[in-house]
Amino acid sequence: MPSLDSYLREAEQAHGHLCAGQVLGVRLAMLGQKLGIDDPRGKDRKRLVTFVEIDRCATDAVAVVTGCRLGKRALKFRDWGKVAATFVDLETGRAIRVAAKESSKARARQMHPELADKNQQQMLAYRELADDDLFTTQWVKVDLPPEDSPGYKGERVVCESCSEGINFRREVRRDGKVLCRSCAGNCYYELLE
Repeated sequence: MPSLDSYLREAEQAHGHLCAGQVLGVRLAMLGQKLGIDDPRGKDRKRLVTFVEIDRCATDAVAVVTGCRLGKRALKFRDWGKVAATFVDLETGRAIRVAAKESSKARARQMHPELADKNQQQMLAYRELADDDLFTTQWVKVDLPPEDSPGYKGERVVCESCSEGINFRREVRRDGKVLCRSCAGNCYYELLE
């Protein structure tokens, strides 16, 4: 496994800057490697699926360490607003959830009161704190249906209302019709006429 500094350089390049969230995300993902996947960005890249629970800096860092990407269907986003991720070994079925402790921010202030900038305090403290002081870990079970797995090849259907294609069993069947989620009423946008 590459060093913390090596991952931080990669995370900075991928994210555009280095911040406390990047340090936290790298550390979080490194701890998630307790699953025993030796080379998640190389020979073992098809074994790991990672669920991230926030769309912030830490998520970019998690992607760097794990090699999991949305486009590869190996990075799954759950918008729960938490600095946490669950790492799933598809080969063994084992999964570990790692979450940042809220107390880590206060610990950073205590450890580095000489630094006025809270981001600088956190960046330094997040490099220094022990895993147990920074994170909670839980062994968990994750049910991953085949259609959510990387490499799944499934039937593509067409929405009977808007005629757009739908992949990965994401259609809604209502009153004998095949609908996309938007046409079924679960839309995140509003059409302008």
